[in-house]
Amino acid sequence: MWVAAGLTTLTMAGCSSDDDATDTTAASLVEPEVTAASPTASARDSAELVVERYAVPAGSRPHDVAPAPDGTVWYTGQNSGELGRLDPATGEVTEIDLGAGARPHGVIVGPDGAPWITDGGLNAIVRVDPDTDEVTTYPLPASHPSANLNTAVFTPDGTLWFTGQAGVYGRLASGADAVEVFDAPRGAGPYGITITPAGDVYYASLAGNHIARVDTTAGVATVVEPPTRAQGSRRVWSDSTGRIWSSQWDAGQVAVYDPTSAQWREWRLPGDSPQAYAVYVDEHDRVWLSDFGADSLVVFDPRTEAFRSIALPDEGGDVRQILGRPGEVWGAESGADALVVVRTA
Repeated sequence: MWVAAGLTTLTMAGCSSDDDATDTTAASLVEPEVTAASPTASARDSAELVVERYAVPAGSRPHDVAPAPDGTVWYTGQNSGELGRLDPATGEVTEIDLGAGARPHGVIVGPDGAPWITDGGLNAIVRVDPDTDEVTTYPLPASHPSANLNTAVFTPDGTLWFTGQAGVYGRLASGADAVEVFDAPRGAGPYGITITPAGDVYYASLAGNHIARVDTTAGVATVVEPPTRAQGSRRVWSDSTGRIWSSQWDAGQVAVYDPTSAQWREWRLPGDSPQAYAVYVDEHDRVWLSDFGADSLVVFDPRTEAFRSIALPDEGGDVRQILGRPGEVWGAESGADALVVVRTA
């Protein structure tokens, strides 16, 4: 077990510090930057938001984070080959070794309450029992030895769908032992993946510069072209209506695709050189992104088309993934060995 030490609070008025079991940093929300055609942000979004910081073991390089229903938070230590579990109430971190050669990338909490991991080093889907810490590995078939696994989602029938940047996507059916893999149209690139309220699965292809819809019965992926060429669609997330939001890394944009109308809209993030990496849509349909170019989290309100930027507590924090639960938005600072959270309620 590892426990972070020291509490630091940073506000617009100044700084103070004290010792505690938790290492957190709070950074005030800066004034919003609004697009020319956008009205003022709503009253709900004008409330102050702060970032709290929780240190994790040095050198772990946390990549993805998954808040669990019991209040704890799972994260992947990509560099250390471990799965970490943070108790935000105490700052305690428990680490679980995933095995020799592990390089865990994504983690989500499955319908069984267990963390499920996409591990590029093991080239396998990994499940960890949350009660016993038992590790179960589901290797990809020998036909796809280096898939460069990325992220996963569960469909309502309990099937886990995943992506691999080497040019694959695949599934592990509920109760099955064998992983099924499909070659992606246009080859390399599949990265982020999401599921809509209706159960439709979409993924983003970073190298392929598109998003794709997966027929979960036949396993066939259909490419959906964004308006901007060479945009670098990196991650995707569905809102409550089934619209697909994507972070466009190379274009510095956030985009939305409406499957009902087959229409797109795109917005450039604020700043001189934005790099939109992660995307997540919260329970109010606000769109959260991480911007490597500005070392910040960015909140976009589709109703007002207003952006707000929240400075990260660490220079070069590099939040590569965002996930939340009602009232909380979590990210992993892979460049600073820390997890961060914005409490929105």
